Amino acid sequence: MDETHTQAPDGEAERIARIRAKLARMYPDATTALHWRTPFELLVATILSAQTTDAAVNRVTPALFADCPTPEAMLRLSEEELARRIQSIGLYRSKARNLLATCRILVERYGGQVPRSREELMKLPGVGRKTANVVLSNAFGVPAIAVDTHVFRVARRLGLATGRTPERVEEELMARLPREEWSRAHHWLIWHGRKICHARNPRCDLCPLLPECPTGRKQGGDGDASEAPRPARVDRKA
Repeated sequence: MDETHTQAPDGEAERIARIRAKLARMYPDATTALHWRTPFELLVATILSAQTTDAAVNRVTPALFADCPTPEAMLRLSEEELARRIQSIGLYRSKARNLLATCRILVERYGGQVPRSREELMKLPGVGRKTANVVLSNAFGVPAIAVDTHVFRVARRLGLATGRTPERVEEELMARLPREEWSRAHHWLIWHGRKICHARNPRCDLCPLLPECPTGRKQGGDGDASEAPRPARVDRKA
C-alpha cells in the first residue's frame, strides 16, 4: 500500500487543513479506549475487540492480564480455560483459539516479544491490517491509520475518502493527511464518530465540522446517514 503523501488542490487542501485543525481542538487527548500497559497487552486487547465494544474488552482484560501478562503465561491456560475467561465478549471461542496460537508463535519465533512490522503482525492468527495498524501506532509509535467502522464512516462523510473498502479509505487518508498526523487522525475520527457523527443519527446540528462537511451540508444538517454506508465486507480478521 502506497504511503506517500500527495498534494491536494489548493481549495481542497485548505478545507482538509480546517478539518484537521478543528478535530485537533475538539479531541486533543484522543487515544485508544482499550486499557493496556505493554505491546502484548495491546495486541491481545485489540484481537479481543473485533466485533466487540472496547468497554466489553476492558471488563475482561484486567483479571486476564493480572494472571497472563506475557505470552508464556497465557500458554499455561488451555483453550477452554481461556475461553471461559473471555466468554462475555463476542466470538470468544475463536478468539481464545487465535490468542493461544498467536502466543505460541510469539514465544517460538520472537522470544515472547511482539514484532514491530506490519507484515509479521498480520501473519499472527486473528490479526488483520486494522489490528496491526493499531499495535504499530499505539505500542511502537509507527505512523498508521487503522480503519474501523467509525473511521470509514466519518472519513467518507467528510469527503476525506470515497473508497468502498477499508483498505481504499486507508490509502486515501494516507494520501491526504500528513504522515506525522496519521496516528492522531485515526483517534480523532474514531472519537468524532462516537461522540457526534453517529451511524444512524449523526448530530450535524452540533458539529463544528459542518461548514467543511459535504454530506452534512447536502443534507441541510438534518442528520441523514444514507450518504455513508458501512463497508460491504466486515473484516473479521481485524
